[in-house]
Amino acid sequence: MGKRAGFNLIFYGISLLLMFLGHCQGSNVGICYGRNADDLPTPNKVAQLVQLHNIKYLRIYDSNIQVLKAFANTGVELMIGIPNSDLLPFAQFQSNVDTWLKNSILPYYPAAKITYITVGAEVTESPHNVSALVVPAMNNVLTGLKKAGLHKKIKVSSTHSLGVLSRSFPPSAGAFSSDFAFFLKPLLEFLAENQSPFMINIYPYYAYRESPSNVSLDYALFESSSEVIDPNTGLLYTNMFDAQIDALYFALMALNFRTIRVMVTETGWPSKGSPKETAATPDNAQTYNTNLIRHVINNTGTPARPGEELDVYIFSLFNENRKPGLDSERNWGLFYPDQTSVYNLDFTGRSAVDMTSQANMTGSNGTDWCIASSKATDMDLQNALDWACSSGNVDCTAIQPSQPCFEPDTLVSHASYAFNSYFQQNGATDVACGFGGNGVKVSQDPSYDNCVYATVVGKNKTTSSSNTTAMSSTSSSSSSAIGVSAGLLILAFISCFFKIS
Repeated sequence: MGKRAGFNLIFYGISLLLMFLGHCQGSNVGICYGRNADDLPTPNKVAQLVQLHNIKYLRIYDSNIQVLKAFANTGVELMIGIPNSDLLPFAQFQSNVDTWLKNSILPYYPAAKITYITVGAEVTESPHNVSALVVPAMNNVLTGLKKAGLHKKIKVSSTHSLGVLSRSFPPSAGAFSSDFAFFLKPLLEFLAENQSPFMINIYPYYAYRESPSNVSLDYALFESSSEVIDPNTGLLYTNMFDAQIDALYFALMALNFRTIRVMVTETGWPSKGSPKETAATPDNAQTYNTNLIRHVINNTGTPARPGEELDVYIFSLFNENRKPGLDSERNWGLFYPDQTSVYNLDFTGRSAVDMTSQANMTGSNGTDWCIASSKATDMDLQNALDWACSSGNVDCTAIQPSQPCFEPDTLVSHASYAFNSYFQQNGATDVACGFGGNGVKVSQDPSYDNCVYATVVGKNKTTSSSNTTAMSSTSSSSSSAIGVSAGLLILAFISCFFKIS
């Protein structure tokens, strides 16, 4: 797919949801920030992008100092990783862990809001025999955290592929592979004792790709209208994700580890693949992630664990051009490296607008505009305005000094002009007026004096005749009406300004 501003829509639907999740109890949706690429934005720019979309949970795969610095004081909760290559020194000597904590973690905590440390990643898939090193390394990390007084604030675990199971269907027959019993038993004991989650990477895409005759695409995408029945329990499954999660729960119960909760540290769907990877498309990626997140944030749970919280991390923030393997491996991203979105992901089922007013109603002529919400904070508006005028490709000349839309010189006024320009350039959809829940659709033209707000003329085309000439072509009656509207709008802007100051 080509890179174009119209695909900047991802996460505007997600952002309202994630902002809501940050203020309530329930399942959380996070994003994996992989960096196996040579064309990614700087960590500082990534932090701005993440904040813009109100992403509150982020997984990184190491403890990169530049990343930790970039996310300091952002409020984003970080899951950081200890790579498999570091397991040996971390398992051998406590001093190695203590030095790592002293140099790479403690100087940046709590400004960098680290909540999880993953020790090793999918070690059962590693070509090197490092599985036996995981639990000793985890114990040393926990000991180091205890010395720093952080063991109750930062949880320690390890991530795994579904390959740790020898059987996953039917879900009630889920069982861990005996090949890994030597390290799984102490691992599970560690998790249970320290109330840490079992972290699993779930990829229905691979199950479908490897066995399309046995797994229907609809079942993998949460789109199935039929049900798969577990013959042992009678539980009904309409998607593979739930079946795989429950297989893990049944495997844990079979070993009498009933209190360990499950966390999905990777899942997603690629938007592009090799010629034989016909299911790797933007539409399927959009469908999977849309249905997945709706399923998770509704606290639906699974058939075996209805209503149970389940935190999920979507893989991945960016396409990563240095990942080896088939084309799909390099195309899991929600964003291109230039920060434009790969596809539109609007899963909330709600408009990301101010629902406390009638502003959401469409005018009789079917025309909508987008302005800044009266509930937005100065920081949120400034972040959104900066993004719209840079990565969002909005021409913000009109809100510069001496230009038609500079007055009133308030943040809410300038943000409203920029929000509307982006909204109109990207199809005037609800999602395009999201801005992390800070945009509001209105049906009355916010134009005033010589400041003309653009409107859509056909698909992805806008009309915004020169702000200095557009008003001269209107009739005196129109000018009068706009003058009245302008007065009301300015009062509204002043009201909004004092509300958010």
